[in-house]
Amino acid sequence: MDTIQSREGRGRVADAPSGHWVYRTLPRWLWPYAQLARWDRPIGWWLLLWPCWWSAAMAASAFAKPGDDLIGLLPAPLHLALFLVGAIAMRGAGCTYNDLADEDFDAAVERTRSRPLPSGQVTRRQAWIFLVIQALVGLGVLVQFNGFTIALGIASLAIVAIYPFAKRFTDWPQFFLGLAFSWGALMGWAAEFGSLTLAPVLLYFGSILWVIGYDTIYAHQDKEDDALVGVRSTARLFGSRTKQALVWLYGLALLFFVVAFALAEVPMPALAGLLAAGAHMVRQVRTLDIDDPDQCLRLFKSNSVVGWLIFLGLLGGAVWAAISPNF
Repeated sequence: MDTIQSREGRGRVADAPSGHWVYRTLPRWLWPYAQLARWDRPIGWWLLLWPCWWSAAMAASAFAKPGDDLIGLLPAPLHLALFLVGAIAMRGAGCTYNDLADEDFDAAVERTRSRPLPSGQVTRRQAWIFLVIQALVGLGVLVQFNGFTIALGIASLAIVAIYPFAKRFTDWPQFFLGLAFSWGALMGWAAEFGSLTLAPVLLYFGSILWVIGYDTIYAHQDKEDDALVGVRSTARLFGSRTKQALVWLYGLALLFFVVAFALAEVPMPALAGLLAAGAHMVRQVRTLDIDDPDQCLRLFKSNSVVGWLIFLGLLGGAVWAAISPNF
């Protein structure tokens, strides 16, 4: 009898998780589209979402005064929900676009040659149609915000369009990923205030450095294949000096976050989240083995914990401001 596991084996890509809801609930013909969008690997949209939620939480508690109403100091639930849907849709669209751009490279790399496009499970035309559908969902989310935020969101598309090709002309494709994945650090503030100040810009800079750090860890999984096919990355650039590079990247990211919080005048307890996140980053650097692909993937995924710690720190600061008679 044909089992779910055996059907999964014929339909999954090599690095996709087994037993995921995608393979338990979706009809077989939808599996390749779920794989194009990486619905079976939610870590990507979580990492795209965190700068949005940080920015929304920072904006909500900015310039708080003792005894302010708690509801007014917390990010709007509607904004959080919109950012969630937008992150899932646009991460899926970005992955689909990246696979279209990288089809030849993916066919030459062991970990990616079983993806839907290089393996022939979907055609390029089908992938383009799916990309447009996801982009329209993202657009539907975007137009729920104010005009400034809509324009800001549209501006990010230029970076998204460049990113898949960065690995062809620079050793720093992770920088371009950071530019794209950190854009939410501007969006959350813009959605609240309809403008930008230095605080969200510094949050954006810090997030870029954080993204470069965690994606360098991720890229160490493919460094041998990347060298063979000519794909460039910070993993190949840093090589044995990766730990030292991560110390600088993560350290400067935290510094930017601290200054952003100070400029936004968020309640002081929000710094506890940054301290906890910093401790988690230290653990990543200390335990990293760049020659262990499985561990690199685990450490990369653990950066969602960093996202939670910073976000919960901001929420905790808001609660403290609301119940504290003075700072």
